[in-house]
Amino acid sequence: MRERGWSYRYVGPAELKAAVRPDHGGRRIGSATAFDGWIAEQPSAELTEPFTFVVGVDGVLRLAPRRSEHVACAGGDMVLGAGEISFARAAGRWTVNEVSNHSTGYCPDVTSWPEVARALDSVGLPHPSGFTHEVVFRRCPDCKEHNIVREDDFVCVFCGSDLPAAWNVDPIA
Repeated sequence: MRERGWSYRYVGPAELKAAVRPDHGGRRIGSATAFDGWIAEQPSAELTEPFTFVVGVDGVLRLAPRRSEHVACAGGDMVLGAGEISFARAAGRWTVNEVSNHSTGYCPDVTSWPEVARALDSVGLPHPSGFTHEVVFRRCPDCKEHNIVREDDFVCVFCGSDLPAAWNVDPIA
């Protein structure tokens, strides 16, 4: 289990990180007012799909359109959590409908949920009790490729080697 504040480095393609402009990251959502302003700016068609999100090392939620790279949303920085999130109106207010840790650029462990929940709580957004879709990431110790583990099958899809039970995506962590 990860301790509070575990951060994730970007582990995706170097060219995507090289293209990041730090002044063009996702929108910082540090309050209910900031969220209300941001959501009001979103075209209705965008609200039907999930958004890209990260939780910065400062604990603040950042949101960007779904097709945004997580590393761009984070301004190239390390994160406490990352994934996809969707919102719905319920009883006259916005709530988190679905949230996952699906970010192939950061490959956050499922244990990043408490950091995501804290960021959502700080904005006053009601949310599920955990990720609605958990993605299990592992790095193959033999071929070094990143894998998404499906149906508890801890076998590398690239070379057939066994994958470790514990999160190991970032070789420096």
